[in-house]
Amino acid sequence: MKELIVLGASLVAILTLALAAKLLGLGGGRIGGETEAIRAAEDILSGFDGESATIGSDGQAAIVRGRDGSFALLKMHGARIAARRLTGPLDAVPTGDGLRIASGEARFGTVLVRGIGAL
Repeated sequence: MKELIVLGASLVAILTLALAAKLLGLGGGRIGGETEAIRAAEDILSGFDGESATIGSDGQAAIVRGRDGSFALLKMHGARIAARRLTGPLDAVPTGDGLRIASGEARFGTVLVRGIGAL
């Protein structure tokens, strides 16, 4: 019986912490729009000069076109935006969910920009 009380108290504590995090707006970040995506790409990637951006419908990824024709691939990494400069032609595959873009880096991976079919 004592184990059930400890288990119940633990579950209540976990749910309370999850609710507090939600109310404080912790985690679950998103890319807010074209201006934020361009600014993030320029801030993260030295020498990148953004011109336009396409944001995924869920705000979790974006592709930013540079003025020189290059691209920056953005994705949410926790509450922060991570970015990689794409070199060469885009390795993009349309799927039913959106456009899947390969970063060319194993650690960054392939990114799904939801809700778009092409650039």
